[in-house]
Parts: sequence; structure tokens; C-alpha cells
Amino acid sequence: MSDLFWVDKGAGRPLVLLHGGFLDHGMWDDQIPVFSREYRVIAPDARGHGRSPNATGPFRPADDVAALLRHLGTGPAVLAGVSMGAAVAVDTALEHPELVSAVVVSGAGTSEPYFTDPWTLKAFAGWHAAMAAGDLDASVEGFMAFAAGPYRAVDDLDPAVASRLRRMARGTMAKHAAGEPDHLVPVRDTWERAAGIEVPVLAVHGSADSPDHIEMAERLVATVRDGRSVTIDGAAHHPTVERPDAYNRVLADFLRAL
Repeated sequence: MSDLFWVDKGAGRPLVLLHGGFLDHGMWDDQIPVFSREYRVIAPDARGHGRSPNATGPFRPADDVAALLRHLGTGPAVLAGVSMGAAVAVDTALEHPELVSAVVVSGAGTSEPYFTDPWTLKAFAGWHAAMAAGDLDASVEGFMAFAAGPYRAVDDLDPAVASRLRRMARGTMAKHAAGEPDHLVPVRDTWERAAGIEVPVLAVHGSADSPDHIEMAERLVATVRDGRSVTIDGAAHHPTVERPDAYNRVLADFLRAL
């Protein structure tokens, strides 16, 4: 576990913040100092992202999260994740339920996504073509299209937000090469098993996110025993970065109610 990078700040009930794909723990820079006043905030860089090394063999991100919590001697923890991080939070609740006390998701349902929205399919096709060609600049801009969402251009994003997301995405994408082995081991049957999640689950939507991402998160909260959702206006796939004050209020209210 020591090969992964993580931030560990504060004391109290553990709150684990799981970043989105191609980003790193820095996407939580507006949350870590706020919540570490009251909670023990743990924010890892996923394998192959940020300051954590690339995978050299088969791995499951949920197992990495579980190993980190055991290494730190803490848990059960509240897991809050965005996009890929949301899927990892759900997988961890499925695979290691004893380590999870609640789950907060944004932009994902489980780690088995499905896409039908025409904008989403077109955006994915362009992005994946750029990554397959090893075009770093085009890959970053493909990522940024998802950050903006289907209703806005990338130039419509707050410049500071766009710069921050680009910097993180470029840093992680530059760690990888076209055609490199994919060591990720999927967790199976997540939608069928989601009904067995017993802990509270909150979905925090960005109102400008793609319909597919919102629908999958809504399906998750409708499937679990204790699920609910909140929508934040003026944000798309990364509400933690675009509307941090609003996200923080939602998360703080949820934590206080546990």
C-alpha cells in the first residue's frame, strides 16, 4: 500500500474522497481543508493517477481503497467520489462492506456504466480516438468536453476551473502511453448486487452533467435501501470543482445526519 500517494488530514470520523478518472486528489482542494476541521479526511491518488505509480499487474481500485483503510487502521468510512471515484466507492461498499458507513456519488452509478445519449457517445468516440492515437493535447480536450457537459462549450467554463482540470488531466494522461497494458480488473454484477448495499447513499448531481451520468446515479439511489439525491445548478460532471461551496453544504448536511 505504501506505493500509493494519499493525503491524510484532520481527526475524527473518517471521510475518504475519491477523485474522478484522469484527475487526482487535487480535485478535492476545496473540500480537504473544510472537512478536515471536523473529520479525518483521506484523499488518495488512484493507481495510475497523479502521484501514484502506474499499475504493473492486475488490480481493483476498490481493493486499493480497502487496503489503504486497513493500513491506516480506520473505518468504517464515508466514501465520497466523483465519476470514476464514485464507481470505486460503490465497488468498495459491495466488496468490503465492513469498511464503509455511507457513500456519496456524483456522475456515476456503479463501475459498469452504459451510455445511450447521442452527445455522450459522440464525445466518448472522439476522446477515445485521441487516446488511442497517443495525442495528448486532443486527449485532454476530449476530457474537457465532459467537464463542460452537453449544454456548454469548454470556453464557457470558469477559466480557473478549466485551468485546474486541464492541469490535473494532463499530468495523469502524460503518465500513460497508447497501447499500454490494461491491468484493471472489473468488479462484476454491480447493478444486480447494488440492492444489497445497506448504508445510506447520496447522489449529488451537477445539473449540466450528461443525461446518462445523472440517470445512472438516480438508478443507484433508487436501488439501494436508503438512497437520496440532490442537484447542484451551475455544474456539470465535477460539482466539487465548479460549485465547491454548494457541494460542501450538501455533503456537510449529509454527514451531520448520519
